[in-house]
Amino acid sequence: MRADNSAIPPSSIAVAPPACLPRTAPAMIVSTATATATAAGTGTGAGAVDEPGSGHAPGPSAGRSGTVLAGLGVVAFSLTFPATAWGLESFGPWSLVALRSVLAALIAGSVLLAARVPLPERRHWAGLAVVGGGVVVGFPLLTTLALQTSTTSHAAVVVGLLPLTTAVLGSLRTGERPSRTFWVAALAGAAVVIAFTVQQSGGALASGDLYLFGALLVCAAGYTEGGRLARSMPGWHVIGWALVLCLPLAVAGSLVALPLEPVRLNAHGVLGLVWVAAGSTFLGLYVWYRGMAAIGVARASQLQLAQPLLTLVWSFLLLGEEMSAAAPVAAVAVLVCIAATQRAGRGAAGESRRVRS
Repeated sequence: MRADNSAIPPSSIAVAPPACLPRTAPAMIVSTATATATAAGTGTGAGAVDEPGSGHAPGPSAGRSGTVLAGLGVVAFSLTFPATAWGLESFGPWSLVALRSVLAALIAGSVLLAARVPLPERRHWAGLAVVGGGVVVGFPLLTTLALQTSTTSHAAVVVGLLPLTTAVLGSLRTGERPSRTFWVAALAGAAVVIAFTVQQSGGALASGDLYLFGALLVCAAGYTEGGRLARSMPGWHVIGWALVLCLPLAVAGSLVALPLEPVRLNAHGVLGLVWVAAGSTFLGLYVWYRGMAAIGVARASQLQLAQPLLTLVWSFLLLGEEMSAAAPVAAVAVLVCIAATQRAGRGAAGESRRVRS
């Protein structure tokens, strides 16, 4: 009589090893098979990136590539204020922000669709909402409103405080523990940038400062949450899905704002809109989150110490705003502080974990 074993899973059938093999052979075989299956399922192995908590520190090449990516993000962000000033020549503030988000979301959605990226896990949607609310909606809207009454050089004070704020929130939220040297260098860099930007703006507070400080807080929260999410999902998926999540709100905002605000199309306005949508919001955040995932929130955030000075250079070249003679001195001081934070960050235990980007 034939036994019906169709209900028995194959993995539960014990197979005795050949007599020529030692008794430990089954365990060795299982371990090898498990490791192989794990590598196939998770992408570990040659050329893969260590997961959080693996205890493997990123190699020098990975750290350099992460720094380069985050640096490219900073360059893209440094053009945001001048491009926004150009965009305001053609659009009202609410229309500009809404159209910016719509265009960026369409680009991100097309890339996600072309790559057949699956929907994020349910546990990630709350974090993506924070990213969207902070860097897709909150920061662009508040800074655009501020730039109606403030110059781009004065608005750069927000970016001067952003690296330190992001490092603090990142340490609290992600568990990164930079060294004391890192914090000293970060505080020094923030002090240099703040002193320079305040001197550049004449030391007076503008009416848009309330918007600027609000933008600082929401952007730091968005960067921090994005850096945390980039530990468990590819960095470009983070900003892609955050943009897609904000698309319904952006479309609704466009439909409401465009009839109420004047539209005066010119070359500057169109170029400004295209850059803040494709350059700052999508490409800039794409490389930024990939770099942040590779080198950590704290180290990446300190690269933004250079952003206000870059913004002042673009404002001088593109908008004709004046630049102080103290700019070269401030630039050298900021570069020294950035080098110190990067060196200290590489040696910190909290920065030794590598994540997927």
